[in-house]
Amino acid sequence: MWPFKNNAKHMKKNVWLLAIGLIAVALAPSCKPKGAQSAITGDAASKVYVAPGTHDEFYNIVSGGFNGQMSVVGLPSGRVFKILPVFSVHPENGWGFSEETKPMLNTSHGFVPWDDLHHIAISMTNAEHDARWAFGNANNTPRIARVDLTSFKTVEIIEIPNSAGNHSSPFITQNTEYVVAGTRFSVPVGENSDVSIDSYKENFKGYISFIGVDPKTGDMDLSFQIEAPPFNFDLARAGKNKSHGWFFFSTYNTEMAHTLLEVNASQKDKDFIMAVNWKKAEEYVKAGKGKKVKAKYAHNKMNEETHTATSTIMEEVLVLDPTELKDIVYFIPCPKSPHGTDTDPSGEYIVGSGKLAAVIPVFSFTKMLAAIENKDFEGDVNGMPVLKYESVLHGEVEKPGLGPLHTEFDGKGFAYTSMFVSSEIVKWNIETLEVVDRVPTYYSVGHLMIPGGPTGKPHGKYMVAYNKITKDRYLPTGPELTQSAQLYDISGDKMQLLLDFPTIGEPHYAEAFPAALIKDKQVKFYPLEKNNHPYALKGVADARVERKGNEIHVYMTSIRSNFRPDNIEGVNVGDVVYFHVTNLEQDWDVPHGFSIKGANTAEILIMPGETSTYKWTPDRPGVFPFYCTDFCSALHQEMQGYLRVSPKGVNTPLKYSTGEAQ
Repeated sequence: MWPFKNNAKHMKKNVWLLAIGLIAVALAPSCKPKGAQSAITGDAASKVYVAPGTHDEFYNIVSGGFNGQMSVVGLPSGRVFKILPVFSVHPENGWGFSEETKPMLNTSHGFVPWDDLHHIAISMTNAEHDARWAFGNANNTPRIARVDLTSFKTVEIIEIPNSAGNHSSPFITQNTEYVVAGTRFSVPVGENSDVSIDSYKENFKGYISFIGVDPKTGDMDLSFQIEAPPFNFDLARAGKNKSHGWFFFSTYNTEMAHTLLEVNASQKDKDFIMAVNWKKAEEYVKAGKGKKVKAKYAHNKMNEETHTATSTIMEEVLVLDPTELKDIVYFIPCPKSPHGTDTDPSGEYIVGSGKLAAVIPVFSFTKMLAAIENKDFEGDVNGMPVLKYESVLHGEVEKPGLGPLHTEFDGKGFAYTSMFVSSEIVKWNIETLEVVDRVPTYYSVGHLMIPGGPTGKPHGKYMVAYNKITKDRYLPTGPELTQSAQLYDISGDKMQLLLDFPTIGEPHYAEAFPAALIKDKQVKFYPLEKNNHPYALKGVADARVERKGNEIHVYMTSIRSNFRPDNIEGVNVGDVVYFHVTNLEQDWDVPHGFSIKGANTAEILIMPGETSTYKWTPDRPGVFPFYCTDFCSALHQEMQGYLRVSPKGVNTPLKYSTGEAQ
């Protein structure tokens, strides 16, 4: 094992003192950065003003954290355009409630209606955003989602087996060859997973998953996994340009603790950045060196021709063992409890951000390759080499601030690192490592985002800080306050605060790209002639009601401003009623909604040319109105109907009205 000194007793005392200090800093009113009211200068408003009828310069796709969704935000205005449902049910449009979308939330554990989405990755070509797809991670029940950025719909979700706490994801290679995910929580896997928690070091394992992405369709496939030590994998970045073919993961809890981690996982002066040669791993996969392991996981896909999702349970995964395949994995020592790992636009520099470190170490990819070539090792982890810190180090950013977390780049030779404890963002020169500017954040910044910041071609104009604590920035709303985002101008030598704006959910990370990449490629409606849904209707003449045993199938059309049929009788208590609603509109921005009184579900929102199914089981007799829930025309209020429910056993004839004048 690696030869780092422990000094456990002294470290425990120091960690407790540090923890007390961090709490004091976070709570003390006197720690509010000075100049909060004067930070915004006179020309700031003009820099964020987007005139009525004009568009923002950038799309910003923002994670929702504990709401499980993404939000679509314009920059520089900060305006929210859409809440995009991904891992959580969404009553606003029926995501997870309609029969067509329910399979998207299926897992090996069954239907899971919620998750915790932390990170966004936008697809790339040649290390530049192409903005075909956005990927997001489910942290709680490990999954990766793919969103089509021409329709802004979640079209695919794949579950990740042998994983828990899917925090270290989704991170992508420079041509979107792979979306990569690491485990936050190592767990026992396989058939014998019922083991004592005290056997953590012996029986728990981490896994790194490489999910292949089809370059034309975007379809995902779990290509292979790499077994890893039972560390906690936090964040990661792919190498790019010079370092293309490598991946870098921050790790903490190299102590392999399983209780009171705030103390027991903070004993060592250094943890690791794990460097993975994924090109070499590919070679081993092609050579048949992997082992197929039984593992159940769901793969869910939306068919855009039928507007219907399917869920397939997969049974096995290919696993590589780096203790046997010696040249896949290497460890770079990194102080201390590293959170973010980031690579600069050239791919030469790898930045580690240790939450408890007093410096920011910057490593050289060129030096790393030389150290591997020269076997310049200082130990090993289960036979996997640990490189010497000094041999890989480009240098350290000294006295950057307290609590470094994440780093992004402006493409002009500068890096920007968020400092959680000292509530600031620090700008520093990548080559000289000199701090050249710092600005306060309000308060306790977590992630930061520069449009194109993780790519080989950043757009060094704006930066957004995503802050964890709001305090006095907005009107109070009870015990829970909105999360805070702040927009900075970084086009000059000095960073300038332009705008505060509230966010949706609890954003962690976001990625932004030029609006010009996709704004003219948007799906406006779905052509009816291409609607292959089994219950689709092509016109009002096809509207009807059919009984199949205790199932009632209502083949319904919606168009401004009526449903057909709109009067239905012959339904009994306990029947299962399926409303198959086709929106006949062939125009942009004319969705129709549907709901019925007393239904224990959500509305459905049907896009133009789409078919969606609403399931309802009446539990009492009566006449139940239904209506369009999305304002569609001057006669929107008239877009309604009635369904009569008779007691069970009463033989009321099945009949329906399709709009005959009375």
